Amino acid sequence: MTAHLFKKSAGLSANLTSPHKWLVRAMIRAASVVICVVVAVFFIIRLVPGDPAKMILGEYATAEAIESMRHRLGLDRSLWEQFIGFVHNFFTQGDTGVSIVFGTSSRELIAERAPVTLLLVAMTCLFAIIVSLVLATLAATHKDGLLDHMIRILPAVTLGMPIFWVGLLLILVFSVRLHWFPVGGVGEGWLGILYSLALPAITVGLSQIPSLVRSLRAQMLEVLESDFVVTLKAAGIPGRVILVKHVLRNSALPALMLLGVNIAYLMGGTLVIEQVFGLKGIGSLLFSAISNRDFPVIQGIALYCALSVVIIGFVIEVASGYLDPRTKGEQ
Repeated sequence: MTAHLFKKSAGLSANLTSPHKWLVRAMIRAASVVICVVVAVFFIIRLVPGDPAKMILGEYATAEAIESMRHRLGLDRSLWEQFIGFVHNFFTQGDTGVSIVFGTSSRELIAERAPVTLLLVAMTCLFAIIVSLVLATLAATHKDGLLDHMIRILPAVTLGMPIFWVGLLLILVFSVRLHWFPVGGVGEGWLGILYSLALPAITVGLSQIPSLVRSLRAQMLEVLESDFVVTLKAAGIPGRVILVKHVLRNSALPALMLLGVNIAYLMGGTLVIEQVFGLKGIGSLLFSAISNRDFPVIQGIALYCALSVVIIGFVIEVASGYLDPRTKGEQ
């Protein structure tokens, strides 16, 4: 009896602590990735051949001007001192230095441009999720029918098209010919901003839809043919209730995880599309910084984009772990 109670207590203790251990492990993994990204961003810039001060000022710059620029960039200090200062400034002030071109901190520049990019990413995810849910539901409920075959052709058509080419094509059709959307730029007011970002969000979202539809369709077919759905149908539960309450809920998790994995690609896609549509977001700032060799801004954008991907991946992992405990620690 005593042994039975001891085993029961030990099992209860393990059940209480295991979720916390899983969450702590996920946090340690995310923190490890952040540390690796900070180290990589710092040293990659230093591994680029040539003197950054000479690259910025040009080959005809005087020795005094080059030395002054090296002092301004902090390159006259030892590598270890530069790294300590870089890490301290980023984690205490969120800053990677003063922009060489604009003369203001990289944090202020990124904060000024970030809302457009973040709103574009959010609209892209919303568009991709809604369209994928509709197409996957139609394909799964019309298995091997004409509609299913037409939807299954979609990945072969869209995945082979470069995202910037799709953007230019949509501008030509919906902006130049039909005048439904603005050609480029960001509108004024919330409605103007949302309206001007609609076509860029559709462009990036089209690249995400094929993989989401394929994943959702496969999961929905598996759930639709499972025993508990057959039992629900036999019990007289309406088909729409089974589809919304049981099938979609049990099929959405793999697609949610897939969207989380694709966040990095999504961030890269929005940076390119900002150039195509002339949006004043992080992408245009990054292109300007690269062309002007503005290293503090390049480092800041790289770090903030990487941190965004890590945070979103962590949130997706935690959400999927709580929705389906079997996936804890498998991401």
